[in-house]
Amino acid sequence: MMSVEETKRPRASPLRLRWRRDLVFFSTAAVVLALDQISKHVIRATLERGEAFPESWPVRFVNVANTGAAFGILQEQNAFLVVTALIGVVAILIYYWYPPFEHAVMTVAVGMLLGGAVGNLSDRLRLGKVTDFIDFPHYPAFNVADSSIVVGVTVLVILFLVGRPGAAHHQQQ
Repeated sequence: MMSVEETKRPRASPLRLRWRRDLVFFSTAAVVLALDQISKHVIRATLERGEAFPESWPVRFVNVANTGAAFGILQEQNAFLVVTALIGVVAILIYYWYPPFEHAVMTVAVGMLLGGAVGNLSDRLRLGKVTDFIDFPHYPAFNVADSSIVVGVTVLVILFLVGRPGAAHHQQQ
């Protein structure tokens, strides 16, 4: 049951709610893109290709030029990977514009996907390869964009497995 204060408080208009969601979505994507591009620039400027810092640590920074996709597959297939990334960016935007959700966590997760996809696409278009630099033992090097994509997809999968947040709330109204 709603209190007197809740009934007097004006509800946000659909346009205002959409504007807020757009701000969260595009801000998330912009932050991921900026962190990705800045970190890659710093690595390229401070480490020679193949150089690692600190050398003796298990987790380190290393300058790796990846001409392929995840886990080193599709090496030297830049045109295919650019087209695939463009299709991915368009799919993310379509998914965002026609969402099966209205939950802030999902908006952030999809924004992370967009920022990561644009970050790696930017490298492919400008450099013909993606700069990877976070190196764990027995795992291929990766970057901020890759991490953002993995976290975004993981959050979406978890939320879809648990159930769409807010779905029960919308059905009761």
